[in-house]
Amino acid sequence: MNFYDARETRDPAARERELFARLPAQLAHAKANAPAFAKLLDGVNADAVTSREALAKLPVTRKSELLERQKAARPFGGFATTRWGAGCRRVFASPGPLYEPEGARPDYYRIARALFAAGFGEGDLVHNTFSYHFTPAGSMMETAAHALGCTVFPAGTGQTEQQVAALADLRPNAYVGTPSFLRIILERADELGVAHSFTKALVSGEAFPPSLREAFAARGIPAFQAYATADVGLIAYETPARDGMVVDEDVVLEIVRPGTGDPVAPGEVGEVVVTTFNPDYPLIRFGTGDLSALWPGTSPCGRTNVRIRGWMGRADQTTKVKGMFVHPGQIADVVRRHPEVRRARLVVDNPDLTDRMILHCEVEQAQAGLDAALAASIRELTKLRGEVSFCAPGSLANDGKVIDDVRTYE
Repeated sequence: MNFYDARETRDPAARERELFARLPAQLAHAKANAPAFAKLLDGVNADAVTSREALAKLPVTRKSELLERQKAARPFGGFATTRWGAGCRRVFASPGPLYEPEGARPDYYRIARALFAAGFGEGDLVHNTFSYHFTPAGSMMETAAHALGCTVFPAGTGQTEQQVAALADLRPNAYVGTPSFLRIILERADELGVAHSFTKALVSGEAFPPSLREAFAARGIPAFQAYATADVGLIAYETPARDGMVVDEDVVLEIVRPGTGDPVAPGEVGEVVVTTFNPDYPLIRFGTGDLSALWPGTSPCGRTNVRIRGWMGRADQTTKVKGMFVHPGQIADVVRRHPEVRRARLVVDNPDLTDRMILHCEVEQAQAGLDAALAASIRELTKLRGEVSFCAPGSLANDGKVIDDVRTYE
């Protein structure tokens, strides 16, 4: 079978209908059982949220906000519906610290789909080098591998010579971990005269440059990427088509302008926002803080879900100017006040080591007084003076940046 299940190849319109038919029940569940969502969604009629337009009106909860809420209400900030016991098998801590529950359902993080696309299956011995300590990455991959019938060697991180010894003794045919650690293991194996046994790999957790992908392929190791987070599990995954990353079947993905909840045009870079159907941790419009963009068309591999370009950087572009924090949301508020502006980017530099802000605005034609009105809005909303520069529509780079801090201190 070429696909994990029939859902991967269904009609896109049918998928969209199914996702939004499920969404009202998830919203109602979150409101009834997660105190944080009871507040965030107060006054929202869950039954009416049956389209992307309706979903886009709900608030975005970003990772930074989740951290603050968890500090105020341990352990999960009121976002989880689960309690200690059989329904919560493990609890993990990510940097912050942020705490995440792991329920008892098989393949809790839904990563088996990504492993399957990378060629993993029953009978494979998986050398899992993700951490089993504190963070959930090791468990995320292990539970997915078990769901496919794989055996797992829980190698964890570090201890390179012991990793190579296990490689020599057990001869695992599959690797999961970061791409950089796979390179380190292979190089150390070469030094020790150990021939590797890997025939497939799924990598995640960091950038995967083409040069490294090609180096693995030259060694007979086709390696594929998965994009997942501890909070929401699998978001998207690479397929043999090597043409973008296909979005998971059990999430609603949006790309929004950083600092806002407003969806951007298809193809425009923005922040990845995910809504899950996890009943234990029902994150609704969760802002990952990652930048990406929708990829046009459908994958040549036959999977019909939408695709993204993969990880393209971080959306949190908050910077400090003359002792004051400036946030992407403030720049979005400036633009909302002036509908003549299509897109804008605040460039922060420091000629003569003095901080300066210039708001570059895409406009069809600058009307008289617009620059002064924009400067006044900048001053009111950021409490700082800023200059204004106009440019033609489409001239700003499509890289998701709302604030570009180019200051140097040499």
